[in-house]
Amino acid sequence: MQKIIHKIKELSNQKQCLRNVYEIITDRYRGYRFETYTKLFQMFTLDVQKLWNGTNFIHCNNANYLMRILLVKSGFFNNNNIENKWTLVWYISPHQYLRIKLNNRQYINIDIWGAAHGIKFGDYAHGFH
Repeated sequence: MQKIIHKIKELSNQKQCLRNVYEIITDRYRGYRFETYTKLFQMFTLDVQKLWNGTNFIHCNNANYLMRILLVKSGFFNNNNIENKWTLVWYISPHQYLRIKLNNRQYINIDIWGAAHGIKFGDYAHGFH
């Protein structure tokens, strides 16, 4: 994780940092609908090293936690720029995504878990979407 942090610190602006971190996390992990329920206990893991060393599956809140760490450690963002937001997927399943403030004026939604389900950069999973 330290190598990634060092690399993103060399980027030139917030948007580039955000896009880069998004790609790092979405390339490394994905959310699976079925495993979200079968691996429910993993949702409460706060050990950064354990989460970072995990492969493939990750819960939405854990992916957001890792993304928050990378963004803040980059120096381009602080915790005040990043909001945890909640929605319902399929109108019944609680889901967390991030709302990130860029350049102290523009907001962008980020849904790491949703990327594997066709949710694009700047959007988030909700309803049947």
